Order: sequence, then C-alpha cells, then structure tokens
Amino acid sequence: MASINLIEAFQEFKEAENIDRPTMMKVVEDVFKTLLRKKFGSDENFDVIVNAEKGDLEIMRRRTIVEDGAVQDPLAEVAYSEAVRVAPDFEVGEELYEEVNILDFGRRAILAAKQTLASRISDLKKNVLVKKYGDRVGDIISAEVYQVWKKEILLLDEESNELILPKSEQIPQDYFKKGENTRAVVKKVELKNNSPVIILSRTSPSFLAKLLEIEVPEIFDGLIVIKKIVREPGERAKVAVESYDDRIDPVGACVGMKGSRIHGIVRELKNENIDVINWTNNVQLLIQRSLTPAKITSMELDNEKKQANVFLKPDQVSLAIGKKGVNIKLAQELTGYSIDVYRDTEGEPQEFDINLEEFSDEIETWIIDEFKRIGCDTARSVLDLTPEELERRTDLERETIDEVRKVLKEEFDKE
Repeated sequence: MASINLIEAFQEFKEAENIDRPTMMKVVEDVFKTLLRKKFGSDENFDVIVNAEKGDLEIMRRRTIVEDGAVQDPLAEVAYSEAVRVAPDFEVGEELYEEVNILDFGRRAILAAKQTLASRISDLKKNVLVKKYGDRVGDIISAEVYQVWKKEILLLDEESNELILPKSEQIPQDYFKKGENTRAVVKKVELKNNSPVIILSRTSPSFLAKLLEIEVPEIFDGLIVIKKIVREPGERAKVAVESYDDRIDPVGACVGMKGSRIHGIVRELKNENIDVINWTNNVQLLIQRSLTPAKITSMELDNEKKQANVFLKPDQVSLAIGKKGVNIKLAQELTGYSIDVYRDTEGEPQEFDINLEEFSDEIETWIIDEFKRIGCDTARSVLDLTPEELERRTDLERETIDEVRKVLKEEFDKE
C-alpha cells in the first residue's frame, strides 16, 4: 500500500498544534487535489483520505468498469479487460478502486506540495494567532520573559507564541530578567510583513482597570463601575468609580480593609500612587476630589471655556500641584478642565507682595506662565521656594530661575 507519513514528510505539521484537525485535513486534501488536477486534468474521480491521528494519507482512484472498446472518459471509466487484471471477479458496471502511488507524481511535484502545504499551514497559524489575541485585546495575560532588548521585551505565552512589550509600554521602574513571568494587558494585534505582532502594555489605563477587576469582586460583578482612569505610569493614577448599589461605598470597596485590595496593585505597578475617588456629575465637586490629597478653599468655574481657578491655603498648593506637576496634570485629564492654582492668603497676616504680571516688562510672559502653572502667581510665592525646588517643579533652566529670583529680590530691596 502506497502511503505517506505526513508527520515525517511535512515537518510543519508538528508546529500546527493550534489548528483543529478538520481544518488541517481540508488543507492537506486541497493540496493533493491540486496535484491531481495538474497530473490528470481533473480531481472528480479521486478520493483523498487523510488519517490525521497517524499522519497517513491515501489517494484512491475511482472508475466505472465498462465493456472493452466502450471507454469514452478515461478518467471516469476503465475497460473490463484492464479491470480483471486487478481482480478476476470484477464485472461490468462495478466500481474499480485503485490506490495512486504518491511517488508517481514525481519528486518535483512532491516537493512543490510540501512547500504549498507549509505555506498554507503557516497562514493558518497566523490567522489562528490573530483571532486568538484579537479576541483578547484588553485582557491581562501572564507570559515568560524570553529576551530583553533595549527597545522592547520578547515574551512567550504558554503555547510559545511570541509577544512584544515595547519600552514605551513599560513602567519606568520595570526591570525584567529572562525566565521570569510578568503580567501585561493585550493592547493590539498588528500585521507586519504579513506576520501578526501582538503588542502588550503595562502603562495602559486598561491594565490598571483589569487589575482592579481581579482584586475587587464588586467591579467584576458590575456593582461598581470604573468611570475613568488616568495614569502617569509608575508615578500616580486617579481612578473615578461609581456604585450602582447605594449600600456599597465604591472607594472603600476598591481600597479594601486597611488598603488590602489596593496594595497588591500598587506593588504590581511599582509603587504607583493610586487615588480612588467617587465619580460625580457635579463638575466643581469632581475637580475638588480630583485634586486629592490637596484641600481646596474656593473655586471659580468657567464652564464654557472649561476653565477652573482653584484657591488653596499656601501649604496645600504643593500638594495640589504634586511632584513634577503630575497631580494637577492628572486632575485636568480626569475632569477635562484646565485648572489654575492660586494661593489663598485671606485671613492670614498680609505681607507686602507683588503679582508676577507686574514684572512682565522684565520677565517674559511664558516664564511667568510656567511659574503660575505650579501655583506661584506672586513674587513672594516664587522666593519662598528654593531654586532647587523651582527647577524640579518647572521646565525652566536653573540660570533662568536665578535671573528671575534676582529681579524679584531687587524689587523687594527697593521697598
């Protein structure tokens, strides 16, 4: 019996674990029917039989036995005298089944079949991978670090599929070692040079959302909904949540007893500070909550321009701004409002002070705006901070800061 062992002859089969057997058998059948059409002109009277378990393949040729000299279609009919050579008890009208020897196709045709089959299986594997991860975009997966490069990390999932974690999608404090497992969210599936590339992320807000879903059963059950998440990866995140059950405190549920639920997430995110706040449609209240941990004294809102002027006690200004301006930046992203912070000195002994705008003839406007961005809108508020602190919190050069402080000091010396 002529047969071919596919597992030995076509090494690609061994790599096709993700392809279901019916699909695999159909591919093999199509490849060999193409061979039959090239050799005989038609595949109508041939049966390709694939034993997927053993990897065996047989091709059977089926023809009807007719009287000698009555053969009209050699592909579908065979003369009686030829049939009885195969088995003497055949009769006219019966079906003659003969096995086609694979080797009869010739070495070149078999090689072409192997290449076609390898190509088809490769395409199938790509389609399976695209579908698998296309359906899992937004889900957290755990994968093993296989290779650490400067611009990206290569990971392998449980089926040895390659996944990419770019540097831009890594938390700045992330450190990876080959062989360790790490968690990330599936961000997207791209096709590069006709090959699927699965991109992971640890900086996406959806990564934090999924971590919360895992840790907080009320979110998983839909009793608490995450309205919005904004992040500065590795630094700070703000999560606005709302409860659909009046008996459940959404913030308390997310944080957990003594922070038990949030601590694991903070560790996963390399000590990223996570502020969980109650969502509200009241813009003023939402802005107030978004500036946590600072406490606001008063606020002026311009809803048309989406602008908020916030007044705080001097000791609260730096809390509202946050390290490197992160807190106020996230508050603006969460609320959709541009927020300016001002020192509220009402009720305190008033020291002589001058608004920074008064120095616009000596200090460029963009420099004044940079100081105002961190809550320093008067000369004393600038001088109260050290040059090191101003350099850290603004985008200004030390030389510029020193020049501004010199101008401001000279004005007070005159007074």
